Amino acid sequence: MMYEIIALVNLVLLIALWFRLDTLQATLKQLINAKDAANLNQPNDSNDARESQVQKSEVIIGAQVWMAKNLEATTFRNGDPIPQAASDEAWTIAGQNKQPAYCYNGETYGKLYNWYAVNDPRGLAPEGWHISTDAEWTQLSDYLGGKGVGKKMKSTSGWNNKGNGTNESGFNGLPGGDRSYDGTFNGQGNDGFWWNPSESPTGYAYGCGLHHDDVRLIVRVFDNKEKGFSVRCLRD
Repeated sequence: MMYEIIALVNLVLLIALWFRLDTLQATLKQLINAKDAANLNQPNDSNDARESQVQKSEVIIGAQVWMAKNLEATTFRNGDPIPQAASDEAWTIAGQNKQPAYCYNGETYGKLYNWYAVNDPRGLAPEGWHISTDAEWTQLSDYLGGKGVGKKMKSTSGWNNKGNGTNESGFNGLPGGDRSYDGTFNGQGNDGFWWNPSESPTGYAYGCGLHHDDVRLIVRVFDNKEKGFSVRCLRD
């Protein structure tokens, strides 16, 4: 009789232990699932967050994949902040010291960058993208037919003096103007300018431009590196 009681007690203990282990496993599973869900909701790292700062929609033009909107990054690719030059004085000082800077150019046009930001070794373009080059602007112009390409690239509204385009290309070029070395904003509604990373033998920077009274894309514009232009990127 005593052995039967002992056996029964051991059985009860084993059953209790099994239930406790089963409950423990369920609890652990719940904790793991909760952790995984929390990880999915965590903010991305600086590069991923920066990718979400720029316009991620794309437009395919020939063999090229362009951003469909001007760059609006406030950090370099490595996560370092790009200095913002909100005042005329700050903009001028950045240019004089050959330091990168950006400024706010209104909600419609995105941001303007000096040429030193475009060529900073930390990388202005987000991962998987690069700043459009002189040769790539030429390729774009050639693909769209050269003559009248500017009209195909301009937005359908926002340009002064009946200068709107058809945006047939999907590029949606806006007349954001530029910012002079002294901080003055110019040309909004009349012109749009975009940097490329190249420079002339005489020390000027290259860019390209669209104008309200011209149906061409001016593929090569020479200007001071201290000025502020828009930036477009292409997929690598």
